[in-house]
Amino acid sequence: MEDGFENPAAGKFNDTDEDGVGEEMEEVGEEREIGKDGLMKKIIKEGDGYEGPINGDEVEVHYVGSLLDGTRFDSSYDREMPFKFKLGLGHVIQGWDDGIKTMKKGEKALFTIPPALAYGESGSPPTIPPNATLQFEIELISWTKVKDICKDGGILKTILSEGENWQTPKDSDEVLVKYEARLDDGTLVSKSEEVEFIVKDGCFCPALSKAVKTMKKGEKTLLTVKPQYAFGEKGREPAGGNECVVPPNTALQITLELVSWKTVSEVTTDNKVLKKILKEGEGYDRPNDGAVVQVKLIGKLQDGTVILKKGYDEVPFEFKIDEEQVIDGLDRGVKTMKKGEVSLLTIHPEYAFGSTESHQEFATVPANSTVCYDVELISFEKEKDLWELTTQEKIEASGRKKEEGNTLFKKQKYERASKRYEKALSFIEYDSAFTDDEKQQAKLLKVSCNLNNAACKLKLRDYKQAVKLCTKVLDADSKNVKALYRRAQACIQLVDLDLAEMDIKKALEIDPDNRDVKLEYKLLREKVKEYNKKDAQFYGNIFAKMNRVEHLNSANGVRKQDVGPMTIDSKA
Repeated sequence: MEDGFENPAAGKFNDTDEDGVGEEMEEVGEEREIGKDGLMKKIIKEGDGYEGPINGDEVEVHYVGSLLDGTRFDSSYDREMPFKFKLGLGHVIQGWDDGIKTMKKGEKALFTIPPALAYGESGSPPTIPPNATLQFEIELISWTKVKDICKDGGILKTILSEGENWQTPKDSDEVLVKYEARLDDGTLVSKSEEVEFIVKDGCFCPALSKAVKTMKKGEKTLLTVKPQYAFGEKGREPAGGNECVVPPNTALQITLELVSWKTVSEVTTDNKVLKKILKEGEGYDRPNDGAVVQVKLIGKLQDGTVILKKGYDEVPFEFKIDEEQVIDGLDRGVKTMKKGEVSLLTIHPEYAFGSTESHQEFATVPANSTVCYDVELISFEKEKDLWELTTQEKIEASGRKKEEGNTLFKKQKYERASKRYEKALSFIEYDSAFTDDEKQQAKLLKVSCNLNNAACKLKLRDYKQAVKLCTKVLDADSKNVKALYRRAQACIQLVDLDLAEMDIKKALEIDPDNRDVKLEYKLLREKVKEYNKKDAQFYGNIFAKMNRVEHLNSANGVRKQDVGPMTIDSKA
């Protein structure tokens, strides 16, 4: 009879409608219908709790099967061994799948199953006749939660041993696993004591990379893998002496253990600075811009050549975040680390030494080289957060950041200078708590930072942002010549020549002898002439084409029609 459960009649498996099941109070001895196909259930012994198994769970039951006349045809008690199967996958007759889903742990119930939910017209000779209604006394001993990883039954995961914490790996992470893969008959296909791979790249078969993303550190699971997530229609030839062939369209049973993993994250949005955590740090705090950090680090080329080593003497290597004391990628990477963390940073040339050769402590870094840094963050002291500063300290901090921006601007590092001016403004953006004198100081700083930032944006060809920044200044000081001049520069590039002319004329009214404004006015007049010439040429070409078309039409006898205004269709 056990064979009959594992090979139900074709077409008997489907998910039944469970609406209402479990919401009704079931009484011991009371018989009720499950679903709408004649399946009846009578509770003999109540179970524990409220939860029941769901499709995909592996259930363990004891049962006795009988015909309606009382003839017993099968019993797990006689074999002194509970029966295990995965619920809802058609491994048993549909009456079992539908009925056991309504049970609780420890519950015992009598199910009366009509032929359509059992063995139908054919029966199961010689013990079960055709069109037989069956009765099963079933006891639900326990069940193991099974996760349908891909929601299509292709990879079912049964947890054999729970893992630690709650985190699970991501596509970019590097995992260390143990696995053992077997055919359904138990034949060993492949076994690995420990193998390391990047999750998105996968290992052995597609099921491993999909399953490992659902696992916790130390978790051990059993995967039931259908062919499409194993080796599909082609199967697999042995990769080594201890492995065996996987025939085409073959399912696998894989025991998988997630030993550990290294988190890999993108430090920059363009994926050109990557951080792989080798040892987790403490707490949640991380350095901020301006923080003083103490580190140990070893820099290498991709071939392993050491280029520098710092902080391994008596004193750790110290630098200040966002002060260009180290390469940009190292600056950004350390900013994401926790105290005590050890990480490997992989830094592309744009965030390292760029397109020029660089001589370092132990070796020369060739142009356009990707470099790697092993970094341990020993400790750090954060720069004070905004809320920790007094009003006067905010003004002083704003002034320092503005000066840092000025220094960077002179070095033609316009993007970094722009960020300094924005940081300077953040200290004094909200000035309701300032004294009148402090408000005046803040106003001067705002004007200066916005003007300087506008100059950065002009250099970076971000003309729209330059216009916005100059407009902020003019809202506070409508006669600011620099703001009018720089907005005019941006407007010329944006071909807003009317606004550019208004700004320049107003600037000349305020400061008639300003040489820069005069030069800009000259440039504007040249631009106007240039665009007028282009317009004249453009419209001239159009009129010439129209004249040619009209001439051809006349030559071909096409009658010229009167042109009138567009009218509505009165029939609409």
